[in-house]
Amino acid sequence: MTRAAPWAVEQAREHFMADIAALAPGADAPLREAEAQRVIRAWTEPHRAYHSLQHVAEMLTAVAEVTRRPPRLPPRPLGCVRIAVWYHDLAYDPRATPGSNEHRSAAMARDHLHRLGVGAEDVDLVERLVLMTVDHEPPGPAADGAGAGQDGLLMDVFHDADLWILSAPPQRYAQYARQVRQEYEHVPRELFAHGRARVLRSFAGREDLYRTEHARRCWSATARRNIEGELATLSGG
Repeated sequence: MTRAAPWAVEQAREHFMADIAALAPGADAPLREAEAQRVIRAWTEPHRAYHSLQHVAEMLTAVAEVTRRPPRLPPRPLGCVRIAVWYHDLAYDPRATPGSNEHRSAAMARDHLHRLGVGAEDVDLVERLVLMTVDHEPPGPAADGAGAGQDGLLMDVFHDADLWILSAPPQRYAQYARQVRQEYEHVPRELFAHGRARVLRSFAGREDLYRTEHARRCWSATARRNIEGELATLSGG
C-alpha cells in the first residue's frame, strides 16, 4: 500500500473542494467538506496500491498538461473532467467482476453529486467519463481536430490522462507495475501474468494508444517501450 503523506491529503482535499465549489456553489460548506473526506477515505483504503491518491494526482497533472494546448476547454466542463478523476475509481475492489467497479463508481458519482446540487448536465458528463473507463474506448474517432465536438474532446482528455501512467518514466513505471501486482496478490503468479499480458497487448495493439494530439506526440513512444518491457518481464524474457 502507498500511504499518502498528510500534506498530500490536505492538498488533495483543497483541490477537490475548489472544483466542487465551482460546480455546486450552493452547497453548504459542511456538505462539501463531508464529501471531500468521504472521497479521500475511499482513495486511501488499505488495499489500494496503484489506485491511490498518487494516481489521482498524476491524472490531474496529465489533464492539466493536455489541456494547456488548443483546443482549450471552458472552465466548467474542465472542472467536470477533474471531478470525474476523483470518482472514476471511487469504488475499487480487485476481486470484483470486470466492469463492476466502474459501474459502482459511476452510480456513486451520480448520487453524491446530485446530493451536492451539481447540475444534471454536469452529473451526466461525469457519469459518462467514469463509464468510459470500463473498456477505455471513447465513442467515435479522436476528437481533437478542428471543429471537434466538446464532449468527444473531454472524453479523449480523460482517456489519455487515465492512461498517462503507461508513458511514465522508467522508475515510476516499474513502481506502477509492482503496485498493480500488489493489488492482485491474491491471484497466482502465472494467472496474473497471463491476465496482465492480455491487458497490455490490447493497448499495444491499438493504432493510436492515445487520442489527443499532445499525448500521441509526447507520450506514445515511451508508453510502447514500457509496455514491451513489461511484457518481456511477464513472459520471463
